[in-house]
Order: sequence, then structure tokens, then C-alpha cells
Amino acid sequence: MGKIVISENVSLDGVVQDPTGDEGFRRGGWFDRMADRDRVEWTKVEFDEALATQALLLGRRTYEWFAARWPSRTGAWAERLNALPKYVVSSTLVDPEWNNSTVLDGEVVAAVSKLKQELDGDIVVYASRRLVRTLLEHGLADELRLIVHPVVLGAGERLFGETGPELSLRLVDTRAVGDGLAALTYGIVREAQDAG
Repeated sequence: MGKIVISENVSLDGVVQDPTGDEGFRRGGWFDRMADRDRVEWTKVEFDEALATQALLLGRRTYEWFAARWPSRTGAWAERLNALPKYVVSSTLVDPEWNNSTVLDGEVVAAVSKLKQELDGDIVVYASRRLVRTLLEHGLADELRLIVHPVVLGAGERLFGETGPELSLRLVDTRAVGDGLAALTYGIVREAQDAG
């Protein structure tokens, strides 16, 4: 059985919106403010995660962002991401062009539940905040991996919306990444979700 892993870059105040500044958010581009040493260490963390990943699960906009960049890149990280099976949650995308990509048919919760049953290992979700909220709301996510950036934006879409369910988490791992980032890994405690 697969494990849904949500892997996010997040500001200290929980913002996930427009980290690279491509969406036009007035406070976007915060990801690119990290120091060079932090970027080198962040890259190592992300590459190691990709090596341990069995498949990617992405929302359409995130898929399109990745598909516009990664197929033309070279190196071990690009080779890994390009080779991984990719599953896209979308009602509008019909023929994905990035190799090894499949659009999930039907209702999201049922399609992702089926995917979890069919695959073994980590199914990693990058960005895709609307999809992430759906996965959390329906108890489909198993783990959160957050790279916390030392910036407080004060505005923007946050990882956790105000209407989501209460979640109980168990700290699995914490470590510094470079000089300014923190990697936090939390397991989602199922009993608390089921009791709520």
C-alpha cells in the first residue's frame, strides 16, 4: 500500500503561495531569498526525497509548472523526476506531455484511494495546495514534510485552510538544512482523525 507524503516549502507563518514569484502574488518569490548554502543543502534534501519516491501526485497547475521545467533539465535529479510515474488530478488536462504522466479519472478521493491501494512506497505531493487540502480533509495523507523558510510574509494562502479538519500530528524528524532552513517531518495520527 502506498503512503501519501505531502512535501512543501513553507514560510514561517505557513504561507505556501507563490514561492517562486510566478503567480503574481505581491509577496511571492520568497523561496528565492534563501542563501546559497541553504540552497545547496535544500537541493540535497529534495534529491534524496526524489530517490526514495515511488510516484508523484500533483494538481494540474503544479504539474504544468514542473512539466514546463524538468523535461529539459539534465543531471541525476532531473533524470529521477523525469523517470518517476506522475499522477495528475485534473478535470481539464486530457493529454499530459511529460513522460510517465497519467491523469486520474473520476472523483479525486476515490481515484487517490485506488492509487494508494495499487502502489507501494511513497507517493509524494509537491505544492498543489488545493489537492493537499482535499487529501487532508479526507484522511488520505499519511505524512507531512515541511521545509520551513525563515521569512514571515504576513499574507498569502497558507498550507492549512481555516475550514480544514483538526489534525493530530506526531513529530518524526527535525533537522537544520543549511544555516536558515528547518526540515520538519510529521506523521498524521489516524486515531485522532477518526475520533473527531
